[in-house]
Amino acid sequence: MKRFAMIGAAGYIAPRHMQAIRDTGNALCAAYDVNDSVGIMDSFFPEARFFTVFEKFAASMDDARMSGEALDFVSIASPNDLHAPHIRFALRHGAHAICEKPLVLHPADIDTLQLVEAETGRSVYSILQLRLHPSVIELKDKVARHIAANSGHRFAVDLTYLTSRGAWYFESWKSDPRRAGGIATNIGIHFFDMLSFVFGDTIDSDVTVCRDDAAAGTMRFANADVRWFLSVNADHLPAEAKAANKRTFRNILVDGEAFEFSDGFTDLHTKSYEEILAGRGFGLDVARPSVVLASSVRTAQPRGLVGEYHPMAKAIV
Repeated sequence: MKRFAMIGAAGYIAPRHMQAIRDTGNALCAAYDVNDSVGIMDSFFPEARFFTVFEKFAASMDDARMSGEALDFVSIASPNDLHAPHIRFALRHGAHAICEKPLVLHPADIDTLQLVEAETGRSVYSILQLRLHPSVIELKDKVARHIAANSGHRFAVDLTYLTSRGAWYFESWKSDPRRAGGIATNIGIHFFDMLSFVFGDTIDSDVTVCRDDAAAGTMRFANADVRWFLSVNADHLPAEAKAANKRTFRNILVDGEAFEFSDGFTDLHTKSYEEILAGRGFGLDVARPSVVLASSVRTAQPRGLVGEYHPMAKAIV
């Protein structure tokens, strides 16, 4: 049994980490969040200590280490801009770090974390669960077989992802690009990682338009040309989604054929933990390409409706 702590226990994604810790047969010993709405902990680890003051949480980790019960892992689900310092905190307190997406906001942070890994002998793991999705793995294998038989073929990919958010979103840290990294980082980075996983290294990237509630652009990978559109605005939902009273729309077309992967998401955090505990977790080098790509989107100058662009980009220019 491994001993875990958690930073960000009141966040939306925290229960998936708690479930993964429980379902892999391990223990959550301590948790921290500035907010105290953490009653969900009773469903998983009612005996875990909880702190709303970071210094007291840090002291509890020191106490555990000095008593011979040092923590093995710290799971991090805090706001995006705090991931890098919280990872460094975990490593320097003798624990491995498991961090939600995006691992960090800036590529330079990965360089620093590699130095801290070397200094402490502890490791950083990123939750990149789409790499474990059976349908994504099947698509990757299908693409590899096709490229092997048709050298030089380039796939045409359209990625469309809308996940509607209410008014609260624009009052939260998630809408602040300094904290969340912008919409492409906050909701797009998993898909950017999936695209590089399936279609190879990134060649280049352009941004068509970038707003607080939506963004669109193009990317070229080793084996694919991608047009992408992301939004948190319900007004951007396609008519068929609105007619069905759906607030989320996810669609990926590969050479005009729909790639279906709606099912199979519920246990991917647990699978991620299983892989980490088995020594097969996704480390800093694996996470780097998507961090670099999201950073380039965030800092790019939008070029408008020029050249190739996602059809839905017209709605937000």
